[in-house]
Amino acid sequence: MNTESAEASRRGTEGSAAEGGLADAVVVRAAGLEDLEGVLRVEWGAATAPHWRAGEYERMVRGDGPVKRCLLVADAGGAVAGFAVGMVAGELGELESVAVEARWQRRGVGEALCRAVLAWCRVEGAREVELEVRAASLGARRMYERLGFIEVGRRKGYYESPPEDAVLLRLGFEAARWV
Repeated sequence: MNTESAEASRRGTEGSAAEGGLADAVVVRAAGLEDLEGVLRVEWGAATAPHWRAGEYERMVRGDGPVKRCLLVADAGGAVAGFAVGMVAGELGELESVAVEARWQRRGVGEALCRAVLAWCRVEGAREVELEVRAASLGARRMYERLGFIEVGRRKGYYESPPEDAVLLRLGFEAARWV
């Protein structure tokens, strides 16, 4: 992640912190290799998160691979409280994954991570960002709506364990409420 992208990601967290939702002890920043163990711990603790191999996260941190991706962490005093993954291809960004450790949920950590990924996507040239979310994840869907995402479709039976539809959401930066 370049310096401008890292700065945009950091700025993306300021709104939640200022509103009191984000615990003061949490800072969103670009992940380093030293964070990968914590990222995997959070991932495996979140049953509905995508489960990727450790090597995939390592490639994100190193900037290897054919696609621009970022891995951001919510750092709570040196421990990973959550993480998010973003991707940009051309003018389209994707919020690929957000996972927050249970004890940090509903405290603004997920929203801060999302804002930071969105800021990174914008700096990297995205004009829109897409994501998919489980239909039953009402809290997450409300958060995405607050950020300006709108529903653009559904994928029937997309998720397994448990089987569930995916709701497709999109945000155009010109319509974003948080910018």
